[in-house]
Amino acid sequence: QVQLVESGGGLVQAGDSLTLSCAASGLTISNSRMGWFRQALGKERELVAAISRFGSFTYYPDSVKGRFTISRDSAKNTVYLHIYSLEREDTAVYSCAAGVRPANGARSTLYSSTSNYDYWGQGTQVTVSS
Repeated sequence: QVQLVESGGGLVQAGDSLTLSCAASGLTISNSRMGWFRQALGKERELVAAISRFGSFTYYPDSVKGRFTISRDSAKNTVYLHIYSLEREDTAVYSCAAGVRPANGARSTLYSSTSNYDYWGQGTQVTVSS
């Protein structure tokens, strides 16, 4: 049984940094496409960071590039999302997702499409106050 469990969310101040963790069981993250998504109240779910299967290619949408970093610790089977200079607009539920099937397409679509991910965590709330 595959499980993805996020942790590290909470109430933070604008300008702070935060690291979210996604601990995986039942699959090997280094063999999986791993993505972090967020969904703010009343908005659609959006990708904020992804890392490729088998390699170390990372992808970030322009909206967060430079402030978000995804990393992977294969020994701990855990993926991290580091967020710097938090803004109120970063307030959302952050979820990690794993894709184990091969997928093709332009990078933006390949990593952003939720259909390319097979397993999802429950999410962790991040609230940024000013």
